[in-house]
Amino acid sequence: MSIDLKAVEQLATDQSSLKAAAGLAKPAKWSGVGTSRDGALVWGECSGSGANPYRVMADLRDLGNKCTCPSRKFPCKHVLGLLWLNAEEIVPFVPADTPDWVSDWLGRRRPGGGKPKPADDVPVAAKDVHAAQVALPDDAEDPKAAARREAASAKRAEDTERTILDALDALEQWIGDQLRMGLPPFIDDATARCRRIAARLVDGKAGTLAGRIDELPGRLLALPAGDRPRAAVVELGKLVLLARAFRATPRDAEIRRAVATAEARETVLAHPDALRVSARWEVLAEQVQTRRDGLVSQTSWLLNLGATGPRFAMLLDFFPASVGRRGSVFTPGERFQGELVFYPAQRPLRALLVQRAAAEAATAPEWPAPDNALTDALSEPLLAEPWTLEVPLLLPAGRIALDSAGHAWWRSADGSTILPVAGDTEGLWRGTDLMQAAAIWSGSRLTFLAAQSRWGRIGDG
Repeated sequence: MSIDLKAVEQLATDQSSLKAAAGLAKPAKWSGVGTSRDGALVWGECSGSGANPYRVMADLRDLGNKCTCPSRKFPCKHVLGLLWLNAEEIVPFVPADTPDWVSDWLGRRRPGGGKPKPADDVPVAAKDVHAAQVALPDDAEDPKAAARREAASAKRAEDTERTILDALDALEQWIGDQLRMGLPPFIDDATARCRRIAARLVDGKAGTLAGRIDELPGRLLALPAGDRPRAAVVELGKLVLLARAFRATPRDAEIRRAVATAEARETVLAHPDALRVSARWEVLAEQVQTRRDGLVSQTSWLLNLGATGPRFAMLLDFFPASVGRRGSVFTPGERFQGELVFYPAQRPLRALLVQRAAAEAATAPEWPAPDNALTDALSEPLLAEPWTLEVPLLLPAGRIALDSAGHAWWRSADGSTILPVAGDTEGLWRGTDLMQAAAIWSGSRLTFLAAQSRWGRIGDG
């Protein structure tokens, strides 16, 4: 079963979609491309602006299609790009078993539901697949215009930096006020107080820091009441350290990322010092959280099963809560060979997925051993970046049990380390001998992502 470019042209809603699809019809943009054994279904994963690639699928029998991107155009440019790849045979569509995410879509879709419905009263815009393939010539560079542009850019950067520094001054004054007025009133009124300073930071172009402070009340309320004053002092202290680190090195990309905004995907990919790691990865878990600023954060935690490179990778993506729940591109527990590019940092953790092979079938446990002693793993990241909120850990053998008050604790098998556990631990988590476990350390609690036991994997998926 095959299609041609004429079908792609007819399916596109307008010429701009067709033009965008032509830009995506390149092998480097895609991974995991495949087709069903009867050739009726095609699928692939396309890198986009987020950390995770979009999952794209189409049924060639009626051109029904689906993409996990948030575009309101239907079909989106990714679907058109996938069909373009297939029509022109730009990459091989190897027959394979249908992935679960394609089968899931196929089971829920209505036959013919993927075709766009032309509106009778709206004129159809002219579309031309050949025009979409024509690259626009670059305008000749005007040296004076380039110089003016660079000067304007430098001025904007200077103004932004001054605005952020003013906002950080306001933050430090606010923290001092909270401590002078006492911690109990702060904890009782944390939501309103944090909301006000977060709004000031947003105005001051310190958006990332604003989001962190906006989420502070939720983190405090998740703790037992007796632990909240200490946690509040620790967090306010971390904020002061971060503000002063920015003031000392405002151009440091890592610190700027924690205060203002992260670099664009294209900037990271083109960065000469960005660490690239090709390895075999296991998807540990996915965390989805709706934030107070109206965004949904989608965090995928990966474990490097190889011997080299960072042991963990965090793929972080954001999208508006208004677009509804977005499908995941990963299944917890799946393993794949892939290439990641890490944001430049002292301890690389956040990454972008650039290449990914098809998922492997589940196999026996083969997690690597922890890279260093647990005491070092707990302390070294916080010594390097004292404002760090979360540290991923690979724990040795241990077990989770409850104390007499019903609080959960993890205890290493040799009895040398005991750490409190966040949230409820039920089912196999409690009492099972955990051969190894991956968890997030917040500085006061462990949040488990996944574990290996002699009974198999414990975690989602």
